[in-house]
Amino acid sequence: MPRVKRGTKRVAKRRRILKLAKGYYGTKHNAYRIAMQAVDRALAFSYRDRRQRKRQFRRLWITRINAGARQNGLSYSRFMNGLKNQGCALDRKVLADVAVRDPGAFSQIADLAREGLSA
Repeated sequence: MPRVKRGTKRVAKRRRILKLAKGYYGTKHNAYRIAMQAVDRALAFSYRDRRQRKRQFRRLWITRINAGARQNGLSYSRFMNGLKNQGCALDRKVLADVAVRDPGAFSQIADLAREGLSA
């Protein structure tokens, strides 16, 4: 079997890893083996946290909607149920933004939800 030296391929692979590790503290940005471990870990965290970010934002929106709904005398679940019964197509992101920026408009939406509960 012929001998394989892997000169340029090896250099390119190492350069790619060290470029990803740029800015890491200590040996992690210039020692290939340790940089490889740090980059693997960072990529795993970034993959996981792209999904967790969506969960965290949903939690934040629900918290904001709940606070606004309680100021208008409703719990979060009753508020959302009333909106669903009325056929309101606003999602949680928009509702949370309205609750924070425009409490007057949110109270109108809460009145709509109240009507949906009684119907």
